[in-house]
Amino acid sequence: MFDTETDPTKDVAHRPWPLPDGPWIMAQRWNDLLFAHWPVSVDVIRPLVPSELTLDRYGGTAWLSVTPFLLDNLHARGLPALPWGSEFFELNVRTYVTVGGKGGVFFFSLDASSALAVAGARTLFNLPYFQADMRATTRPDGTIDYESKRKDTSSGIAVFSGSFAPAGEVLLSKPGSLEHWLTERYCLYTVSVDGTVHRTEIHHRQWPLQPARAEIRVNTMASAAGVVLPDVAPRLSFCKSLDVVIWAPHAVGS
Repeated sequence: MFDTETDPTKDVAHRPWPLPDGPWIMAQRWNDLLFAHWPVSVDVIRPLVPSELTLDRYGGTAWLSVTPFLLDNLHARGLPALPWGSEFFELNVRTYVTVGGKGGVFFFSLDASSALAVAGARTLFNLPYFQADMRATTRPDGTIDYESKRKDTSSGIAVFSGSFAPAGEVLLSKPGSLEHWLTERYCLYTVSVDGTVHRTEIHHRQWPLQPARAEIRVNTMASAAGVVLPDVAPRLSFCKSLDVVIWAPHAVGS
């Protein structure tokens, strides 16, 4: 649970729109998170994103991001984090969309080391979670060695193996910059089988991003989603820790 020092809802000036009405229902903390971003042709991404969502672009280009991290302090509002199921590894593959003027995130996949988290997120949020064998270790110099291999191979082999670390001081991204566009997003979108768009609002303080260095040895996370990444170095950033609160999904327009 949050105290007055860590409660992210005490800091809202950076948000692009006001906090949602009603109470948030879930909180979590994201730790040792790497952002690895690639520019991807709109022609590649568009067929893979539901037509009900408008593909968001920066300078005419779509982007895909791979984000490995450790999730902890997972708890429902008013309850403490449980000793089981509240900490696990997670790795997301996402792109950027907009609906009704609210820019958000569309997830191709979310891999997690917790079977309970996978089942719960699929049920409550209709998100494409997959269970994976995952581990991470931190070297004495702060470098994180991160490994993930998805158990379900029906859509292809989804593996990530890499090492990463912060490589500079914390800098808050400026509005209009690519880093700001990629990270300062306060909702995610899903589309049900009947075409209904659902928005899940989130909130956190502005991302305390650091420059990052990374050696990505294996990365088939995007190809498992049907995306061939360009042969260019990704744009990298790192976040040591960020507290997040999440509201219940709602149908857009309801």
